[in-house]
Amino acid sequence: MKKILFAAVLIIAITGILPVFAAGRGQQSSGNIKAIFIAMDSQDEHWQKVKAGTEAKAKELGNIDISFNAPPTKLDSVTQLQMVEDAITKQVDILLVAPLNADAIVPAVEKAKAAGIVVVIIDSAANTDKYDAFLSTDNSAAAALAADEMAKAIGGSGKIAIINHQAGAGTTMARQSGFENQIKAKYSGITIVGTQYSDGDKTKALNIATDFMTANPDLAGIYATNEGSTIGAGNAIEQAGKAGRVKFVGFDWSADTKSLIERDVLNATMVQNPFVMGYEGLQVGVDVYNKKTVNKQTDTGVTVATKANAAQIDALAWGGK
Repeated sequence: MKKILFAAVLIIAITGILPVFAAGRGQQSSGNIKAIFIAMDSQDEHWQKVKAGTEAKAKELGNIDISFNAPPTKLDSVTQLQMVEDAITKQVDILLVAPLNADAIVPAVEKAKAAGIVVVIIDSAANTDKYDAFLSTDNSAAAALAADEMAKAIGGSGKIAIINHQAGAGTTMARQSGFENQIKAKYSGITIVGTQYSDGDKTKALNIATDFMTANPDLAGIYATNEGSTIGAGNAIEQAGKAGRVKFVGFDWSADTKSLIERDVLNATMVQNPFVMGYEGLQVGVDVYNKKTVNKQTDTGVTVATKANAAQIDALAWGGK
């Protein structure tokens, strides 16, 4: 009798354990798909909007466990790489990552792909083709629009300065080169006096903008390439009492950039669709996981925000939610 009872318990134990192993790599016993979004940082409203997009899609689909992680600063590409390594160790099914550095992230991204993880690059490029999909703003095209807005604001001639964010990021180079190339091609009367990197830090951007205005009393305009740089440079222009005199074109949309527009400090800002990046990025990841064919590259679009259309931009930036 004891042998029969033991055998029955053993069978129950084995059959209870088997579904856990059968779930396979990254699968939970509930059958949910494990996904993670690793951003550039957790501070900028831009990344909070991308995160909100992933969470909205996960809630809509119902069978996704989505988590979020980010380095403490935009300078910490080593920590971001370690976060991807950790996601591989935890056997996630879908990895969404916004690379801080297009080169530094490559070994981890390629390792994730080799491990059978679906890899979706968000917002900023990685210098490899070993990923499943890439969703971002066409940053070169957006930067060209920014150049057009600057030229319009300063009347097609004058000295301008560029305040970029972190060196090495794909977005950084595209937003700089796209702007410079458009100025060179269309606006011979405009001179770029210099480019400085703020690392997306508002205080650094404020100091850089102040230095540019001090060194160039006749500076006609400043172009900033991300949210932190835009807020910092805008604060510098306002503190110097040069709002409206130094024309200003920026990037990204937040409560602070909206306020700069409303106070007539910021002439225009290039508004991306971060919510859409996260929302559609997770959907693409799930489609690849389910063996569906997807576009390898998707342009999520950009809108030029000015005081005239600022009231409509909030809904756009949050995906209409």
